[in-house]
Amino acid sequence: MTAIGSGRSDSPNRVLIAGASGATGTELLSVLRPTDLTVRATTRSYATVDTLERHGADEVVVADFFEPHDAVAAVKDCDIVYCAVGTPPSYRHVTGGKLVDRTGVMNLVTAALASDVSHFVFESAIGVGSSKCGLSLPARLLIRGSLKAKQDAESALRRSGLSYTIVRPGTLTDAPPRGDLVVGEGGHSVSGSIPRADVARLMAAAPFTPAARNRTLEAVSRDGLSETPRNLVDIDWAFDQVDVDLEQPRA
Repeated sequence: MTAIGSGRSDSPNRVLIAGASGATGTELLSVLRPTDLTVRATTRSYATVDTLERHGADEVVVADFFEPHDAVAAVKDCDIVYCAVGTPPSYRHVTGGKLVDRTGVMNLVTAALASDVSHFVFESAIGVGSSKCGLSLPARLLIRGSLKAKQDAESALRRSGLSYTIVRPGTLTDAPPRGDLVVGEGGHSVSGSIPRADVARLMAAAPFTPAARNRTLEAVSRDGLSETPRNLVDIDWAFDQVDVDLEQPRA
């Protein structure tokens, strides 16, 4: 694992975006860039280092989370972990096996526990575990391997003793942020689609939102709903803590 850039090592407010070169991770960088937080971003490829720095990363770490020591080094001195790692589209979404959605996340959870991280935010998915009814059967079969991996990672995080928020978004889109979100809890609560930009905003605000602690939440946008929602929760998200203006879609 290699760290690039000096960052602001004396800051007590360092956060890690694991999987920052992915679509949701890039959105998280955009959300956190204007804040006073020192943002450490991770990628598996040296080719994306410059891109992450341009998107606002104070520090960039090249790491492979299949390696526990890389996870330990990436998490070191971080107060918050935002985990947006995922397996690129491939046959492994069906077959499962060794997936970063499971092994990588578990290594990060273990490293966060050892480093006294104050909060761990994990991007899971509707269709995982108790939320399986929120995703059609054909879709579940198509990605059953990754859904099982995420379910195992969720369970490991809940058992860890860390303060956490698990966000299960619906089908992810590249649309501009809507801001009009529908959040449920308990598995079969909501289904539909949601812009990645809105998922990033929920994830960014979660550590600063007491009501989101130690909860597993499903989220879609109101205009993306595919069925009548149930088991909705009313959470006063601390968007102001991360300078998120839901009335102003990001360019």
